[in-house]
Amino acid sequence: MASRIEDYALLSDLHTGALVGRDGSIDWLCFPRFDSPSVFTALLGTSDHGRWLMAPSHPEATVAHRRYVGRTFVLETVWETPTGTAKITDFMPIGDRRASLVRRIEGISGSVEFQQNITIRPGYGKVLPWVRRVKNADGSEGIVGVAGPDALVLRGDELPHAAHREHAGKFTVQAGARVEQELVWYPSHRPEPRPIDTDAALTATCRYWDDWAARYNHDGKYAGIVERSLLVLRALTHQDTGGIVAAPTTSLPEEFGGARNWDYRFCWLRDAALTLEAMLTHGYAEEALKWRDWLLRAVAGDPEDLQIMYGLSGERNLPEGVLDHLPGYEGAAPVRIGNGAVGQYQADVVGEVLVSLEKLRLAGGHEDHFSWPLQQAMLGFVENHLSSRDHGIWEMRGDLSYFTHSRVMMWAAFDCAVRAVRNHGLAGHVERWEELREQLRAEIMEHGFNKELNTFTQTYGGTTTDASLLVLPQVGFVGYGSPEMLGTVAALESELVDEHGLIMRYQTTSGIDGLEPGEHPFLACSFWLVEQYAHTGRRPEAVVLMDTLVGLANEVGLLSEEYDMGRGRMAGNFPQAFSHLALVRAADALHGTEHLSLSTEPIDTNTMPIIISQ
Repeated sequence: MASRIEDYALLSDLHTGALVGRDGSIDWLCFPRFDSPSVFTALLGTSDHGRWLMAPSHPEATVAHRRYVGRTFVLETVWETPTGTAKITDFMPIGDRRASLVRRIEGISGSVEFQQNITIRPGYGKVLPWVRRVKNADGSEGIVGVAGPDALVLRGDELPHAAHREHAGKFTVQAGARVEQELVWYPSHRPEPRPIDTDAALTATCRYWDDWAARYNHDGKYAGIVERSLLVLRALTHQDTGGIVAAPTTSLPEEFGGARNWDYRFCWLRDAALTLEAMLTHGYAEEALKWRDWLLRAVAGDPEDLQIMYGLSGERNLPEGVLDHLPGYEGAAPVRIGNGAVGQYQADVVGEVLVSLEKLRLAGGHEDHFSWPLQQAMLGFVENHLSSRDHGIWEMRGDLSYFTHSRVMMWAAFDCAVRAVRNHGLAGHVERWEELREQLRAEIMEHGFNKELNTFTQTYGGTTTDASLLVLPQVGFVGYGSPEMLGTVAALESELVDEHGLIMRYQTTSGIDGLEPGEHPFLACSFWLVEQYAHTGRRPEAVVLMDTLVGLANEVGLLSEEYDMGRGRMAGNFPQAFSHLALVRAADALHGTEHLSLSTEPIDTNTMPIIISQ
């Protein structure tokens, strides 16, 4: 049975990621990319669907502590047993262009017997590979598993032996001794990769992460968790393409035992654009530019073909399917791969992208012969769909509607276009964009704001709210402290905020999303609420909520998509980029509003700092 979501730690080589449980089992790993079929799939099934367990065999063994080494994704787990203490170091090498995972076991005191079990199951746990033992050039042995296009070789000390449909074994490590193993993926038509120099690989991997994190300035109460969140965003970014996955997993349930299970191993324009903003704010302009280049390649072509998400390299065809052979995480079925929302029209996406590219301009990024014309084409797409209903930010699978948040982001798209011409000297149809901007503002205030209830509403003419309305002041449509926004926050608190201060995305009982009711507070939205409180003289409440949210991160600083406060459990895909980027934004808001009074006016993004020291 899989561990609790919060018991996992992420390993990353900037191409894919693995989840390692506190019990020493690697239950999820896709090779060679985040969106490749998994070779370890116990996370969504059983050990028979693939895993790699390495843990003390003594029944009284306990984890003394688990941590990342400094500012890296090198994981250290110290085990204590009645006979001794030992440490496991898990990492995925960076910089050598190989898809591999290394496990190093070191004796600290006494002696510790370890149990290891490895079950290789390509094809999301369905394919039984042909496994054989081989001799390496140096005379050592390896275990090779081949299935179709995939091949994996396990090398190192104390290799396990065949036992039924897995490989298992035991070994004892004494104080000062060391056992190392490496699992390497390679295309099955190619020769086996040479053995790795684990010391050199570990040094290079630690150096990479330390050098990357060194650009972040440290101070302030939330400096540590902000740094880890930025590292998570980097860990979910493909090194070659610049594509940013929403999460490295699929089908971890938003509702335990329910059907709200989605594949997040793709690049949502919205999530990636918001990640760009978080990176820019903390000085990572190089990563932002690489994402912009990914965007240009992904959306190039007819603007009418614009999608809300793409594959890591800009792939457009992401059909949704169901893996019937997997029971799902704690029985939450179906297990999905691909994502049917790829074909949805979500009217907010262009606005999010253009807001982020406006921030890039403010940070000194220059438009080229491709980037600004493409943005103009995207504006044409928005204009062509002014009368179109959409699925909204939450990818509703019910009827199309005019979502207020979506319409505001359309307004933001034209607002950014006007700024590009007026403030940055770019060429464009500025008078037309100004006209459309004002037209949308008037329309939103007439149909998306309920004067009787003094609140913006989820949809035009509606009476209920939506946490996405917290974005309205973030893009300057209204001031954080405007009467309309304060009324909206009051309504949100009444309708969607729970007894713990966390906020739901919307009322799932309304049936608007076309699914059975039930989910948990969405962490990104709760961080948005922190930001709203910070800007409206409610700093004590903002700090309390921020501390609550930060306290939900697991021991290595990772957050999922949602949190079940009743059970004290994480829910949804993990770790979730949206949660971590919203955390960064909330911390920046707290840092930037320490001495500010209540503001009723919209914020001019041209006066906002781009690089903030925490």
